[in-house]
Amino acid sequence: MSELDAKKQAELDEANQYFGEDRFATQAAGATIDKVGDKYARCSLKLGDVHRNALGAVMGGVMYTLADFCFAVASNFHQGPAVTVVSQISFLGQPKGEMLFAESRLIKDGRRNCFFEVEVRDETGKACAVVSFNGARLAEGSGK
Repeated sequence: MSELDAKKQAELDEANQYFGEDRFATQAAGATIDKVGDKYARCSLKLGDVHRNALGAVMGGVMYTLADFCFAVASNFHQGPAVTVVSQISFLGQPKGEMLFAESRLIKDGRRNCFFEVEVRDETGKACAVVSFNGARLAEGSGK
């Protein structure tokens, strides 16, 4: 493993340890962090029966939870704490397969506010949801 790969793996391990405290997303829903970078995250979730509604479709809350977790990682890792002030989800289609992937994109980052867009895709690459997050940066020491 190269020095760069080792550094990336160490950051990923650190992020998984820290955000493992987000028990709803990680333990109840099963979200994991696949990649982390400067104001960036890619997360995934393996779908199971627990993620489906009475019609057998993936619950919208599952896609939102994965997107929210991805936003949390991208907006908080190695930065001051940020929380969601406003979010909006657009459901684009029902996921196919057994995996969901969320990827964050920073739109604007300011001293007090940040704005991210998180796209949720299924394992075929089809976009299933897009969520916009307007976050507020908290004063240092206001987080955990």
